[in-house]
Amino acid sequence: MAGSIYKINKGVNRSIEFKGLKAQYIWYLGGGLLGCLILYVVLYIVGVNSYICLSVVGVSATAVFVYVFKLSKQYGEHGMMKSMARRSVPRIVRCKSRRCFLKV
Repeated sequence: MAGSIYKINKGVNRSIEFKGLKAQYIWYLGGGLLGCLILYVVLYIVGVNSYICLSVVGVSATAVFVYVFKLSKQYGEHGMMKSMARRSVPRIVRCKSRRCFLKV
């Protein structure tokens, strides 16, 4: 036999990607579109005209798409989590007494 019959999976530890969206941004897009669906149902039940419902949901779904793709392009796979973690770290730690360093 010249070659192996088994194929090598070359994407084992890589994160998932769909149409340019990486990792958690796929979930954000899904949640945004689910929110648009719920918005349509609420507007329809309230009694708003169907064309107005469709136009409002269409505009909001387009905004969700644009915003999520912008986030994916701006931050990349892990960048948004890193920037959120960086914001939660205090810049200065102040201690106004020596009591925290002494064994009391």
